[in-house]
Amino acid sequence: MITLEMMPPLMFGGMIIAMLIGYPVAFTLAAVGLSFGFLSIYLGFFDFNFLQAIPGRIFGSVLSNELLLAIPFFTFMGAVLERCGLAEDMLDSMGQLFGPIRGGLGYSVIIVGFILGAITGTVAAQVIAMALISMPVMIRYGYNIRYITGVLAASGTITQLVPPSLVLIVLADQLGKSVGDMYLGAWGPSIFQILLFAGYTFLLGIIKPSHVPAVPKEARTLAGWALWKKCLLGIIPSAVLIFVVLGTMMMGLATPTEAGAMGAVGAIVLAAIHHKEFSSAGHKALIAGVIAAGIGTIVAILYSENLVFKILFAITYLAVVWICLEAVRIPDLRDLIKQGYETTMRITSMVTFILIGSTCFSVVFLGVSGGVWLEHHLTSLPGGVWGFLIFINLFIFFLAFFLDFFEIAFIILPMIAPVAQKILAPVVGPDAALIWFGVMLCVNMQTSFLHPPFGFALFYLRGVAPKEVKSSDIYWGAMPWIGLQAIMVALVIAFPITVTALLEKPLDVDLNKVKIEVPQIDLPPLELGPTPKQ
Repeated sequence: MITLEMMPPLMFGGMIIAMLIGYPVAFTLAAVGLSFGFLSIYLGFFDFNFLQAIPGRIFGSVLSNELLLAIPFFTFMGAVLERCGLAEDMLDSMGQLFGPIRGGLGYSVIIVGFILGAITGTVAAQVIAMALISMPVMIRYGYNIRYITGVLAASGTITQLVPPSLVLIVLADQLGKSVGDMYLGAWGPSIFQILLFAGYTFLLGIIKPSHVPAVPKEARTLAGWALWKKCLLGIIPSAVLIFVVLGTMMMGLATPTEAGAMGAVGAIVLAAIHHKEFSSAGHKALIAGVIAAGIGTIVAILYSENLVFKILFAITYLAVVWICLEAVRIPDLRDLIKQGYETTMRITSMVTFILIGSTCFSVVFLGVSGGVWLEHHLTSLPGGVWGFLIFINLFIFFLAFFLDFFEIAFIILPMIAPVAQKILAPVVGPDAALIWFGVMLCVNMQTSFLHPPFGFALFYLRGVAPKEVKSSDIYWGAMPWIGLQAIMVALVIAFPITVTALLEKPLDVDLNKVKIEVPQIDLPPLELGPTPKQ
């Protein structure tokens, strides 16, 4: 006879087995959840009315969730920017800027990976674009093949962690935290990770200089102002787009969904002005829009919003509309926008179906006391907080061999988040506990794209690498960078301040000492008039 205590492990095991067989995750989750739901009704653990919570949560928490509206906007932004040629120009200019020093091409790949991660958010496109552009150049100038494959794959995975990462939006939603706070928490580990990658390249240049040689002088075609101009033409528009998306959110001017919408429009503008067929009228509209936006911002700061401000920003909006129409006029960009729509539709549909399936599973799992079962096992781990963190990170690391990020976020995270809140709150406080936990898992899940033999970044690299590059070189090349990411996970666990430093400190208020003082008001005597006769 199956008891209530046996149901949670049976459900968990059934889910793992069904997914290992290879069925689509969204339908697997729904099927396992509903199957165990009907079994629970048969065994009397709950009645049929309990399952009414499933459509209630799907329509009330999933399909009406405004935060998840940001996913198609950020997906479209990345889909447009990954194909518009921005990466090629940035890698070329950065490669020539850092070329004279040992490891210069490696530094350029790391820096461009960081910048692209902040504006595209897609690992596949980033790895493929940088490999197609940089790998032949690095091979030509004598870089070690394992270093080449490792730095290209690792720099592509940075996009998972750098705001405005799609991963961080999903984590914020599943953990019930602010997207802005999740972004603030991720900046510290993002910068430390870049420094770790650059530090490894620097040490390699000292220990094994033949692995990362400098680019010969005769191979550098640009110098002086021409080189700096090309670098700035790639960096400044990207920085403006990053500010439009991140700055407006951090300053409280826009919600994540609104910021994503501005990012999607900004991606079309960036692709248009970067295209060689961009017209002279478009350039004039761009200049007019930039000048109007600059003057309008100054007016708003000095004199607050007035008629002049509104007119100037109306000019900016008209310039944006004109540039978007330019993008529609150019056949290449029209096709690019269409491909962006198709990619957005596929990813958004996938996310929605996974959410529906995970809702079916989680409702039944909680109905058979799965939450209590999970909390009991996780809180009884040896080592307290640190034992819990080590176990969870190892569990997520191995789970990422088989599951995609979205599957881990929508299936596993809702189960362990309440336990994490309870265990981690004494360490960093209740407000920062899940931010710290979410960023930690984000750093951890980067390795899912790198570790052999299942890392998707390695598959992407294998698909575009020349035939002379062996698969063993790709796998062995990833190992040092996996170690660097593991060091980053350890740093985030050991030093929570790497995440919490930028977060707002909670107000420390003793409610027992709060006094409310009401000022005494002297009222004139009431005139009630003569007393009526009896």
